[in-house]
Amino acid sequence: MDKTEKKIVELIEKDRDRLIAFADDIYNHAELGYKEFRTSRKIREFFESCSLKTRNELAITGVKGYLNQGKKDVFSLALLGEMDALRIPNHAHANPETGAAHCCGHHAQLAGLVGAALALSDPEVAKQLDGQVIFFAVPAEEYGEVEFKNSLKAEGKIAYGGGKCELIRIGEFDEIDACLAHHTSPLGIELGSGSNNGFVSKVIELKGRAAHAAGAPENGINALSAATLGLSALALNRETFRDQDSVRVHPILTKGGDLVNVVPNRTVLETLVRAKTLDAIRDAAAKTDRSFMAGALALGAGYEISTMPGYLPALPQAFPEELAEMVRELTDHPVSIVDPGFHSGGSTDVGDVQHLMPVYTFRTGGITGSHHQSDFDVIDREETYILTAKIFAVSAYRLLKEKAALARREREAYRPVFSSREEYVSFMNQFDSVKKGDYSNESA
Repeated sequence: MDKTEKKIVELIEKDRDRLIAFADDIYNHAELGYKEFRTSRKIREFFESCSLKTRNELAITGVKGYLNQGKKDVFSLALLGEMDALRIPNHAHANPETGAAHCCGHHAQLAGLVGAALALSDPEVAKQLDGQVIFFAVPAEEYGEVEFKNSLKAEGKIAYGGGKCELIRIGEFDEIDACLAHHTSPLGIELGSGSNNGFVSKVIELKGRAAHAAGAPENGINALSAATLGLSALALNRETFRDQDSVRVHPILTKGGDLVNVVPNRTVLETLVRAKTLDAIRDAAAKTDRSFMAGALALGAGYEISTMPGYLPALPQAFPEELAEMVRELTDHPVSIVDPGFHSGGSTDVGDVQHLMPVYTFRTGGITGSHHQSDFDVIDREETYILTAKIFAVSAYRLLKEKAALARREREAYRPVFSSREEYVSFMNQFDSVKKGDYSNESA
């Protein structure tokens, strides 16, 4: 490691207690997507303590901190940290006010983000960076609360449910040439990324007719029964999904009725329809729609199926060897390289950014349990928080030193799927639709 890299590490080590306290505070005050107001404020205040120019309220809660704006024409590198959590109210560190818990480790990303900001904003270090660094705290990576996001859409506050997708749409990635991203892993330190599923999201509303459930059920149209038939039809469709397409459709029932003695006149389901390719997503989405339309037809109910753009499939992306070499210097733990052929059935809006620019992803360990589960916890703050900050910061330096030679070389070799934000938005908007029907007036 050179002199500047050693200084970066020393600066992070010097303030390790402050960084750990910051991470623990976020861990204990988790917030859900597009509602990360406290988290956003804490991050902005940290950036301002580092004398960074900030912008906030980006896609409702997003925050940017800027370093070396005068060098943005050489190269502009963003370090990404996701702010949102999951609704897991039985987690030991769940926020009692929101039921949210950081069971995916996003708070560790934020620890890395502010730690890198602290180190790279040191005047001696900043002078060695031949490019702009944007410390970018982004909202709503976990795609839940679909009805809530649809309400934000109806109010004109967002167009897309994913935070990075929305930030791309409003132009906040236009000034960025490449990104660094982080995630936690139970397998320890991993560099690079394979592919992930993409998806569309749906809110499915079935509309029946209320009646006394015991005294006059013949006068009602049971929307819950229509939903049950729809779920059964979807289950029978599963044998038509090809194994190689990694299709995942997983609905939840968010409203099943109002009173046990009243025939349910309205049921609501949320689901994501995931797959490895866009063609497979379209196929599974059509079968999902047909299943619930069939349930409505069978019971003589009405339906409204709202589809919203979700995430594009994530793309395999290697971690530059010059950065991998640096990670091995920073830790005594084993470091593994992700097989580019590895595919995950999960999804992330990092994939959407990858369709426009390179995103270099690394993972750190120090956790136990499973992601998205109540047994998730941090057991090694040194690896989960402090090492993450060091990798973020030293990677940024290596990419941007010496006239950003490494960053420019990697960017020039990258072949994005979309050449512009406008092309991306046009593509995403094809998945925005509402289907309506009413079978309640049809003769038997």
